[in-house]
Parts: sequence; C-alpha cells; structure tokens
Amino acid sequence: MTLLQADALFDGREWSAAAALPVDVATRAAWVVPGIANLHSHAFQRAMAGLTERQQSDADSFWTWREWMYHFAATLSPDDVHAIARQLYIEMLEAGFTSVCEFHYLHHDVDGRPYARPAAMAEAIIAAAQSVGLRLTLLPVLYQRGGFDGRPLSERQQRFGHATDAFVRLVDDLRSASSAMPGVRVGVAFHSLRAVTLPTMREVLAALDEPGMPVHLHIAEQQAEVADGLATHGRRPVQLLLDELPVDARWTLVHATHLDEAEVHGVAASGANVAICPTTEANLGDGLFPLRAFLAAGGRYGVGSDSHVSVSPIEELRWLEYGQRLVEQKRSRALLGPGSNAEAMLRAVAASAAASTGQAVGVLDASSAVDALVLDAEAPAMVGATYEDVLDRWVFCGNRPLVRDVFVAGRRVVAEGRHPQRESAAAAYAATLRRLLSA
Repeated sequence: MTLLQADALFDGREWSAAAALPVDVATRAAWVVPGIANLHSHAFQRAMAGLTERQQSDADSFWTWREWMYHFAATLSPDDVHAIARQLYIEMLEAGFTSVCEFHYLHHDVDGRPYARPAAMAEAIIAAAQSVGLRLTLLPVLYQRGGFDGRPLSERQQRFGHATDAFVRLVDDLRSASSAMPGVRVGVAFHSLRAVTLPTMREVLAALDEPGMPVHLHIAEQQAEVADGLATHGRRPVQLLLDELPVDARWTLVHATHLDEAEVHGVAASGANVAICPTTEANLGDGLFPLRAFLAAGGRYGVGSDSHVSVSPIEELRWLEYGQRLVEQKRSRALLGPGSNAEAMLRAVAASAAASTGQAVGVLDASSAVDALVLDAEAPAMVGATYEDVLDRWVFCGNRPLVRDVFVAGRRVVAEGRHPQRESAAAAYAATLRRLLSA
C-alpha cells in the first residue's frame, strides 16, 4: 500500500504523479492511493438489495434468503443482467473499486437450457464492465449438485448447473473471446464443496490450468455447511479442502467465516487469500471471520461486496474492524501492533489484489497504466489531513464519499466524483427493475 501526496517519496521509490495522472489532477492538493479490488461479486443481486428485509418467520436466515434469491434469479435475461451490472459497476468505480472478481453462476435460460450462445450471460457481464472501464476478473462457476449428500440440483438451481465438459468448454471459449480485451481476465470458480465433488474439481483444474489462474470458491460461510461436511466426510470443509487439493496463493476462499484453530493456520500457511464480505455476512447473519487469529498466523485477505447491500470499500473495511471491536470489546483490531487501522487494512487488500484478480493491480508505480484513486483533499473530513491520519479519516470519518477521481489503467473513468455514464446507466437500470418488479 503506497500513499502519495503529489511527488512524495515513500517505500524507497519515487513516483511522480504527473507520470500517470493528468497535470490538472497532479498539481492540485490531493492524496493518491491504489485502486481497490472487489474480490467477490454477484452482480445480479444488486437489484435485490432491500427487498428481502421483511421477516417471514423467527427462523429467517441465510437459507430462507437463498430461496428468495432463487426466485429473483429465475426472472433475469442477459439484457437484464447487463443493465444491472452496468449500474453496479459504475457505483463500484465511484466508490473506489477499480477491479472486480465476478463470481458468475447465472449461466442458462429460465428453463435451465443453455442459450443459443452458451456464454450469453457472461458476455453481458463483460460488456458492462468494458463499457464503464472497470477491470473484470470473470469467474465462471461450476455448480453440479445440491449438497454434500449428492442430491441433484433443485428446479430453481437449474440455471446454474453444468456438466463438467460443457463447463470446461465455456471457460475455454471465454478465455479465447476475452484474450484481446484489456482489463479482462478469466479464471475459474467452484460454487462450494457442497456443489462440486473433489474429483471433479481436480479434473477441471487439470483441464484449465494456466500460470496464475485465479481459483475461487465459497467455503464455511454457514455453520450448517460445517456440520454437513463433518457428517459426510468426517472433516470440516476448509480442512477437507486443504487436505485434498493443492491450495496455494492463486486460491481465494470466499467467506471462510467458521474456522477452527487448525484451519486458521492451514489457510495462512497455504498462501491463499480470504475474501471477507462484512456487509453481506452481517446482512445474512453468517457470523464474524476470526481476523485477529488469522493475522497472527500470517494470513492474507481482501474484501468483497458480494450481494451488494452496500457498494463501498470503505463500509466493508469499516465493518471488518467494527465487528471485531464489538466481539472483543477493544479497539484497533485490524493490526497487531502500533499504527493506523485504516492503513493496515488498505495494505492488506492491496497486497492480496493481484493474486485474487490475476491482474497487475494493488500498487502505485511509475507505470502509465496505474489504477489510482484521488481523494478529495478539500472535503471537510480532510481539513488539515497529514500522511499519518489521512487514511483513517477516509475510512472512519462519516459517509460522505471522499473519492474525487478514479483512474483505471491510467485512464480517468470518474471525475469529480461522477462517472460519465451515471445518468444513462441509472435510467436503463430503473426501467429494468420496474419491469422485473411488476411481473
């Protein structure tokens, strides 16, 4: 994590703001930080935000929320997904996310059959990201069964499912189609150990392997998943994964909320990243990730906005820290010694970004293709800011957006807090959502 003020010298490396940023930005008083990677996104769920908050029973949980999500997902077309993703990705850019890992499992038509173009949904997501200037790591998701016990996919899950050979073809086709697209990388995702067997995961990894290929999966998000793993395999899900597959730095474990001590140390030792999604995990009642123990073990993490009840890296970071404070009844939980809480978290998400995205992100250097955020030094929250306190002000000081300009690959995509497509994307999104909700 490097923080710059104009032509400052930090970490033993000189970086001239003018080398990557236009003069009108570089010469104004400003703080410049690396763009932030969003490590976990289900774009279509942005359109559900706020629609699942009425109590249905005292037993409301992740599992009852999931049924509503299935119902909503059953209504969406590629055009709908494009409109939703475009709106979401503009919100991400304006908030300070400059890249996203899209965990994409909504593959097929409403009846579960492939589209004439099997990649139609994925192409809609790629087009949305390309149109607004957001870096995209597309993660097609393999989803084959309904639980550890091998039950088939339910009727509501048919849009998600793939035979193994069809899934490999989909990923290969997407790789070929995106190879000439700047800022687009295709990795692979397994929905969870509930949804894909270990032998199938090995088969897919062997068929699709390439250097640095990002591999993501949901794991240990809910205690029920841990209990099912123990009942079926005699091992907790994370321990099962570590025992059976070559987990390393290219892997991103999404959530990993419920870990025992051995799993904490095992994940840290593997070099894998954990994608923590505090606002979604709170919204769904998942639980709290054991951050302090993971940091003490040398673990690596980033953040994601997942279901997009919030689209703000600041809120994810803030609640990552606040959740730990509430549990431990102490402050400064995101670092193990003296220093800035915000700086510690921002350094962590910057350090994990390249491995999880498969792209050259997370640092500021002299490259003309840098991803950077210019903070609004003239905002009230930034009055008198210094190198020692500016990041803590940004993360912990109120809810007024403090990102002024956003650069992706050296190109300014947000100026004075606004994306140039904000109005047109919002109009298309509004028309789409009104139609979906009136059906």
